Amino acid sequence: MNRRVVVTGLGVLSPVGNDVKTFWKNLQEGVCGISMIEEFPTEGFAVKIAGKIRNFNPEDYGMDKPFIRKQDPFAIYAMASAWQAVNDSGLVAEGEGANIDPFRLGVYVSSGVGGFETICREVRKLDEDPSGKWVSPHFIPSMISNMAGGNIAMKFGAKGSCITISTACATSTHSIGEAYRAIKDGYLDAIITGGTECGTIPLGLAGFANARALTREENPLHACLPFNADRGGFVMSDGSAVLILEEYQHAVDRGAKIYAEIVGYASTCDAYHATAPRPDGETQAACIRMAAKEAALDKEQDSVYINAHGTGTLLNDKIETAAYKQAFGDFAYKCHISSTKSMHGHMFGATGAAEAIATILALRDGVIPPTINLDNPDPECDLDYTPNKAVKAELTLGLSDSFGFGGHNACVAFRKVK
Repeated sequence: MNRRVVVTGLGVLSPVGNDVKTFWKNLQEGVCGISMIEEFPTEGFAVKIAGKIRNFNPEDYGMDKPFIRKQDPFAIYAMASAWQAVNDSGLVAEGEGANIDPFRLGVYVSSGVGGFETICREVRKLDEDPSGKWVSPHFIPSMISNMAGGNIAMKFGAKGSCITISTACATSTHSIGEAYRAIKDGYLDAIITGGTECGTIPLGLAGFANARALTREENPLHACLPFNADRGGFVMSDGSAVLILEEYQHAVDRGAKIYAEIVGYASTCDAYHATAPRPDGETQAACIRMAAKEAALDKEQDSVYINAHGTGTLLNDKIETAAYKQAFGDFAYKCHISSTKSMHGHMFGATGAAEAIATILALRDGVIPPTINLDNPDPECDLDYTPNKAVKAELTLGLSDSFGFGGHNACVAFRKVK
């Protein structure tokens, strides 16, 4: 089978907005959501800034107090985005108004790490009392990364496949891509898909910092510097993002709002290094090229926006630039590109889905969100990275790529629905 797949619902929780409307407005306006860490003392700590979720009340997103009390933040964040996306789509699997067979509705919501905060809290308990009697009975179901998806399936009655993928920074892009294939090939009619993460705790930040991945910059408004010659590492953030993917005719038959059509997906592996990207850009370029080919890229007719991985690390940004040139040749210079991480930071397992949402909305509205803080461009990063201010453009194709630790590469492609 080769069925068409469309996006009918969106939800996001991020440092630049706790709903899609605010998220998109702030991205267009170049609002930086990175701030000083307030949750724990940072004196002597290597990293003093992060992208945090602020002014968030889980009860505003359909969660009750017993659920909130038992869950790790990563799962709570996922539920908030899923609640937004499902309500946005109008999908109902059970009860009055049901419009999809629950066995044809799946959940592919993933996390790079899972219940990081829960793990740290319960380990401290075990250290204090090695008998283990104070370790919470909710520890395992709160910590394991598949429980974000499991809880979402329970909430919305999704009885089809419920699958969790963990590929570091590429986690939610892979989740979206694999969900696309499952619907395209006829296994399901709709999937709640995306990613979630809460890693800005002391252990998470210390680990990434000591791996020399995070910036030591102390000015939060000029810290995440994708494609800037002064870049010094990425900024860790928390968040979640969820999309509803649905078979085209199923969406049309129930009168659903359609944001875009997903028309391409590819994944490759660097097979090179645990944390560093492959230096020749070969596998990253292959991933982008294959997704664009499946999307039927026409270099003569298409106007393309690419939401770059654009982390602000020295290696990623110049290798990603080289990968675009390998993938597209001279056409790379005609593409509109930006890194929205410059505003929301790196949400790890959630970032690919958040960037896919930004790509879809850029395509819908004809607006390229900027790469802020691009005041000193790296000469090796010489493509159109949309410095500092949003740009209007009539777009026909949107790509979003993600490159994760372990060499995991993923790219998804979207078009306006014809």
